[in-house]
Amino acid sequence: MMGKTLYDGHALAREMFEQANALLGFRISDILFEGTESDLRQTKVTQPAIFLHSAICFATLDHPRPDMAAGHSLGEFSALVAVGTLSFEDGLRLVAARATAMQKACEAQASTMAAVLGLDDAVVEQVCASVTIETGEVVVPANYNCPGQLVISGSIKGIEVACERLKAAGAKRALVLPVGGAFHSPLMAPAKEELKAAIERTAFKAPACPVYQNFTATAVTDPAEIKRNLEDQLTGAVRWTQDVEAMVRDGATHFTEVGPGKVLQGLVGKIAKGMVTDGFQ
Repeated sequence: MMGKTLYDGHALAREMFEQANALLGFRISDILFEGTESDLRQTKVTQPAIFLHSAICFATLDHPRPDMAAGHSLGEFSALVAVGTLSFEDGLRLVAARATAMQKACEAQASTMAAVLGLDDAVVEQVCASVTIETGEVVVPANYNCPGQLVISGSIKGIEVACERLKAAGAKRALVLPVGGAFHSPLMAPAKEELKAAIERTAFKAPACPVYQNFTATAVTDPAEIKRNLEDQLTGAVRWTQDVEAMVRDGATHFTEVGPGKVLQGLVGKIAKGMVTDGFQ
């Protein structure tokens, strides 16, 4: 039922959902409102569904434009739509292309990710580097979610070895995640090339406010730089901890999460303790 309240309550939401149905070539709205969990897990559905919910939710809000913006991984695309860098249609096209390219990369090589809790980032980085050097397997930090919570990504063997070493180093948990690939790692290189081609065909405008991108964790306003960072994000780490810290340094006092769930509000609260957060779903 994700997005059904938006669809029923806003003419603009209905219009955008129908645009998405036409652009994707199938009725994603029917899957969102009536589909099973298995339906929602289809590659062609999951990423566009999350993007749609976030972008449409933002479009229907009556509030001042943000002073700065950021998105976590896939969320960077809806953030770029929110600040006017991408049109809604182009954002959806890129997300669909990204999902397809990532699925191909996952099928080409078995790989996975693991959540590491309770260790300093520097320790996790060191263990990943040592496992890669000693075994020749790909293991890299992938998602810097908040202090004490870092997701690693790589080959199945590399992740298994790294998890054992991270537990020995004092991690509270080093848990392999139920995902089908090593997202935000060098193993996504083939997907990056496909996404890059799609991005280069797409018009990017200057954003209405600075965008703090995952790859650099710095404020960006130049469309050409935004493109490069969006491409590099697929094989590079999501530096969410660093993103939020940079936004706070640059004057952020209130974070609003737009999209399904409240995960990012929770992460912001752990990164910048006492920060005011709210959300729209």
